[in-house]
Amino acid sequence: MDQLKKTMAQLDPPHCPNCRIIMRWLRSEQVREERITAHLFVCPNCKRAQRSDTKFKAIRVPSDKLASPQFRVERGGG
Repeated sequence: MDQLKKTMAQLDPPHCPNCRIIMRWLRSEQVREERITAHLFVCPNCKRAQRSDTKFKAIRVPSDKLASPQFRVERGGG
């Protein structure tokens, strides 16, 4: 999640080639096989979509640093 926030901070929204206005961000997703973050923008006027890619560096997170639930559900009891 932090990786997506970092790439969004560095990204300038493109201009629509049809309307010549700044497009709005729609969504971003990471494509791990290609090591890119794909950002999808949509023109608020003509609804044309455009994709913008940024490369990211893969990182390894130790298992003890992974997010975990704040509570645990136990079965049984009574």
